[in-house]
Amino acid sequence: MDNFNTSGFLLMGFSTKSELEVFYASVFFVLYLVALTGNILIISITSMDDSLNSPMYFFLKHLSFLDLCYISGIVPKFIYNSLMQSRSIFFWECVFQCFVFSVCASVELPMLTVMSYDHYVPICLPLRYDIIMNVRTCIHGVVGVWVGGTISGVMHTAATFSIHFCGPRVIHQFFCDIPQILKLSCSSEFKNEINVTVFTFLLSFGCVIFIGFSYVHIFSTVLRMPSAEGRAKAFSTCLPHLVVVELFITTGTFEFLKPHSDTPTALDILLTILYTVVPPTFNPMIYSLRNKVIKTAIRKVFQRK
Repeated sequence: MDNFNTSGFLLMGFSTKSELEVFYASVFFVLYLVALTGNILIISITSMDDSLNSPMYFFLKHLSFLDLCYISGIVPKFIYNSLMQSRSIFFWECVFQCFVFSVCASVELPMLTVMSYDHYVPICLPLRYDIIMNVRTCIHGVVGVWVGGTISGVMHTAATFSIHFCGPRVIHQFFCDIPQILKLSCSSEFKNEINVTVFTFLLSFGCVIFIGFSYVHIFSTVLRMPSAEGRAKAFSTCLPHLVVVELFITTGTFEFLKPHSDTPTALDILLTILYTVVPPTFNPMIYSLRNKVIKTAIRKVFQRK
């Protein structure tokens, strides 16, 4: 184990065995490459192809950028530490990880909420779609989501690192996870973080309610459509987004409701990977596999090359 610098932390990761560390690093490296490839491809395709200039693909492009930030904030450091047989992370690196992770986690659900509204309007209010979802509305929606997420990230990070740490600064996780950092507090100084978490939870709950409300109206409208082709097209547009929403909410709920132990089990490892790596890795696949327009645009790019 490395000599620990008192100005930083120790990330215990998943295992103390060097062979397993290399194995986990390899798995994360493959997943990271898949996430990079998929999200960069989505961003490139939606930016270059004129047929993908609708609000839906505008939001999808920003979701892919968000997922890139999400996974890039924590995974590269873990891969580097595992390959270098190191566990240390400097204090400001830890602050940066917490900030990026908090911002991205705070932005993801509101972004998916805005996207659900974009699905709701053309199906339930088709005649007003061009008026409601204009360029200004889309830009304001994305800017508002990012500003709100950044404020939430600043609040979480400031509240977390305003505490005093006692004893060895050992984090039983592969990145600077806020719940694990709060365990290092000398006393109950993390009340500010609890207040911020409760506030964030209430906002997230509001987003979930809004998404649920949108899809209740979407499905009730779709089921009343006389055309089977129209129903199939509406479902093929909405289902990928609904799967992404369920994936993010489910993994996030499991992560924060499970008990955080000092000796992570195989289930802890699996849930952590599901929460941090799986959504940004598989979101591009979920959106592209059932979307004929995106698949056609991808084929055009490769045919040009």
